[in-house]
Order: sequence, then C-alpha cells, then structure tokens
Amino acid sequence: MLAFLVRRVVQAVVVLIGVLIITFALIHLEPGSPARAALGTQATPSAIAHFNKVNGLDAGVVSQFFSYVGRLLHGNLGYSFVQSQSVARLIGQALPKDLILVGFATLIALIIGIPAGLYQAVRRNTIGDFSLQGVAFVLYAMPPFFLGLILLAIFAIAVPILPPEAPQSTNALQILAHPLGLVLPTLTLAGISLAAFTQFMRSSSIDNLAQDYIRTAQAMGLPRRQILVRHLMMNSLIPVVTLLGLTLPAVVGGALIVEEVFNYPGMGLLFYHAALDHDYPVLLGFTLFVGVAVVVGNMLADIVYAVLDPRVRLD
Repeated sequence: MLAFLVRRVVQAVVVLIGVLIITFALIHLEPGSPARAALGTQATPSAIAHFNKVNGLDAGVVSQFFSYVGRLLHGNLGYSFVQSQSVARLIGQALPKDLILVGFATLIALIIGIPAGLYQAVRRNTIGDFSLQGVAFVLYAMPPFFLGLILLAIFAIAVPILPPEAPQSTNALQILAHPLGLVLPTLTLAGISLAAFTQFMRSSSIDNLAQDYIRTAQAMGLPRRQILVRHLMMNSLIPVVTLLGLTLPAVVGGALIVEEVFNYPGMGLLFYHAALDHDYPVLLGFTLFVGVAVVVGNMLADIVYAVLDPRVRLD
C-alpha cells in the first residue's frame, strides 16, 4: 500500500509541474499585457516600460517563469493590478462560496443518481429504465448555460417562485442565509454530473448482479432489501468513487458558466471578469488552483479506490 501511495504522489507531482508550465505558457500567449490591463489603453510606452520593469515583466519568459515558481513556493499567487488585491485574497474570498455551490450540487447528483442507477439496473429494459436513460442522455448532452436558461424561464419567469439571481454577498455564511437563491444554480450544476452518476451506477450494478455473491445471498434467503442495499449497492459504489474524481473538472468548468448565468459571486465569476479585464495574474492563479484541485482530487479518488478494492493495489 505504501508503494502505491508513493507512486501516485510522484505521478501527481509530475502532472502538477506540467500543468504549471502549460498554464504559464498559455497565459503569456494571450493577446495584450498586464501593463495594458492595469494602466489602460491610453498608457504611454514609457509608462508601460516603467510598469514592466518595476514588476519584473521586462525579463524573458523563462526568467519570469522561475521567478513565479519561486513566489509560489512562498505561497504568493501574484497580485491583481486591476482589482488592487492579492490573487490569494481574491481566491480566498470566492472559494468558500464555490465549495457551497459545488458541494450541494454534487451531493444532490449523488442522492438522486445512485438510487436511480440502482433502480435502472434492477428494472432494466423496462419503461422506467428507458425513461430514466432518456432523461440522463438529454442532461448529459445539454450545455450548462442552456439548462440554466431553461430553469430561469420556467421557475423565475413563467412561474416566478424562485429568484433569478443568486445571493449577493462577500460572506459565504450570508449566502446560506438566502437558500432560495441557491436552488436554480445548484440544480443547474447538479444536472452536469447527474447523468454520469446515474448511468455509471446502472452499469456497475448490472455487472454486480451477475456475480456469485448475489446468487449466494439470494439462495440463503436474505431479504431483497438487504441484498440490494448491503451487498449490491455497496459494491457497485466502488467505481463511482473514481468517477467522482473524474467529474470534478466538468463540475468546475460548469460552475464558471453557471455562476455567470446566475451572477453567483464565486471563482467562476471571478475568472470571467478577469478574462474580460485581461487580469493575467488572476487568470494564472485561478487556472493553476483549479489544476491543482483536479489533480489532487483524482489522486485522492485513486487512493480511496485502492483502499476499498485491494485488487487495485495488487495490479
């Protein structure tokens, strides 16, 4: 087990280094410059040159990269010249709100998706199974912004029972004080991963239904509910752990669009405005932070999978 953990950690470190290099290169390939974003389009060449010299932007890209890595090792994600705040502070303000939105959305997707997938496996090739598969395929193919607009049109305009805008606050606890405003963005984001959880659980449950331990439990006369919950569902959940880590990039990417649709003050909206303002330090810090979160999330999913299923460690 120790060798498995060391191998996964080393792989994660290598991937993170690659993410850092690619992200830094892509940001510097984007048109414009931090000086233009901070000083405006009317800035003189001398003012831009002075800005670049003061902030170390007049050096080569390789030199800037190693300087950035050195700052990262000291916990410095950079400084937003547009918003006059450190990137770490901006992310620290927005991250708790994202944890609320993504956490609730993932929880709802699991609560609905796992029983639905189990039901489809037990009742496969029935009208109920086909109906749920149709809904899952529609949700899987639907872009997040389109699903959000549909929910807005129905529940905020046609039948105005929910607010069209998410709660506006700089404090995560105040966001929770207005739960109705969280309903539409949470449901929209949950729809992104709901279809995947449902179909993955269905496939895993069908595979486990053909295993000998299920037939043995049935032959022993165990109650059907006990067989489904204690044996079938628990063993079918093991692959879902891996899927949970793999869906993190899609959920985070969907959160960026969902937050813009509902004006939710999270990291997605922060990234959107940073892209409009050419706020390069925020773009770089956000992309790097999300990359780290995705890699760490997948690594933790692999570790949990190995703990639950010893065959992974043996392989």
